[in-house]
Amino acid sequence: MSLEEHREKLEARPRAPYMKPTDISDPNYFHKVVDCQWACPAHTPVPEYIRMIAQQRYTEAYMVNWESNVFPGVLGRTCDRPCEPACRRGRIEDKPVAICRLKRVAADYRGDIEHLMPEIAPKNGRRVACIGGGPASLTVARDLIPLGYEVIVFDRDSRGGGMMRSQIPAFRLPETVLNEEVDRILNFGAETRFNQDVTSLKTILDEDFDAVFVGTGAPKGRDLDIPGRSEVQDNFHIGIDWLMSVAFEHTSKIGKNVVVLGGGNMAMDCCRTAKRLGGEVVKVIVRSPFEEMKASPWEIEDAQNEDIEILNNHVPEKFLVENGKLTGIVFQKVEPVYDETGRRKLVPTGDDPVVIPCDDVLCAIGQENHFPWIERDIGLDFDEWGMPVVDQITFQSTNPKVFFGGDAAFGPENIIWAVAHGHQAAISIDQLCMSRDVNERPAPDVT
Repeated sequence: MSLEEHREKLEARPRAPYMKPTDISDPNYFHKVVDCQWACPAHTPVPEYIRMIAQQRYTEAYMVNWESNVFPGVLGRTCDRPCEPACRRGRIEDKPVAICRLKRVAADYRGDIEHLMPEIAPKNGRRVACIGGGPASLTVARDLIPLGYEVIVFDRDSRGGGMMRSQIPAFRLPETVLNEEVDRILNFGAETRFNQDVTSLKTILDEDFDAVFVGTGAPKGRDLDIPGRSEVQDNFHIGIDWLMSVAFEHTSKIGKNVVVLGGGNMAMDCCRTAKRLGGEVVKVIVRSPFEEMKASPWEIEDAQNEDIEILNNHVPEKFLVENGKLTGIVFQKVEPVYDETGRRKLVPTGDDPVVIPCDDVLCAIGQENHFPWIERDIGLDFDEWGMPVVDQITFQSTNPKVFFGGDAAFGPENIIWAVAHGHQAAISIDQLCMSRDVNERPAPDVT
């Protein structure tokens, strides 16, 4: 067989499925091949800005972040870092690249960026209401105002920022950093209606907005229904409400012995804040095993470094009250048992109950959405759990003029998810207002 015949025979062989040419018709391919960038909900170009930081081009690195995640200074301190578990360095070393902290480096060392802000187009006659002044709504405003939209931001608080201001303690997120990044967006020309609690979506729709974005978060903290709860009202605090009270300087002290219930990031914020407000013995008590706590590992580590004890596998049974005053909580010790599907069940160990003395209790066992202000006769459907029916791509509800994002759309998540939702909702609102199909999405990096 000649060499030419051999080559022809090789070329004629059927190719295995995995040998098909790479399909680059889907623009997301170019995101997916960079693991950390694809893992980021806002698809921040991580390698690009890290290279810029290595070259000490901090301003350019900041702007790469700002284009995609909007709040580099905030996220560099508070993000839950979905990018880092995807980092390829973690496959060969113990820890990934410190992607999140490098974001903060860019924010802290950047120069002036005002001349790099987008130009604001003339008004196009379209009006958009953003209900809630948090990261999702601010992202919508940031994306639409430069296109000529008139954006009106409603919020019950006196300043923008939403949960970034009310739920993240200032020792983690300095107010100066937050104010700068929030105000930069508002100064694009947003109309602000702060100190205004929206009590009716129907009323908003009657104002003749072209679109309404709901970014009100998950503002309701879960309570605990066990014996003695009604007797300890003055010393039992819902975590989300308590952090808000601290943020707005309505609360400035707490008892010496504090119990924090819950194992998420809010519980970590509560316990560390309690330490700063006078708590001498602060304990975090969790139902789940340590390795299944929802809090980020670095948040748990920070709490432990402040001598905050974490007790796992303890379920609260009742409050102890003497002479009308809270004195402690009784806990039942449990252990996890898993069935063949991996589902967990907490089973009592049979040990004696554990009594933990305390003066105050901070309850951080979860958050819920709360929509009593949305009427049920405006063409907006809700599911069996009381959540709005929202398209996961367009973020449009069953009322075509109403969009949801952030925690209000699918439940509690981190800031970076709210930003990603805001970007996609802004695209949909623009498509709707320009009489285009909201399901037609632009390719990445052209928005």
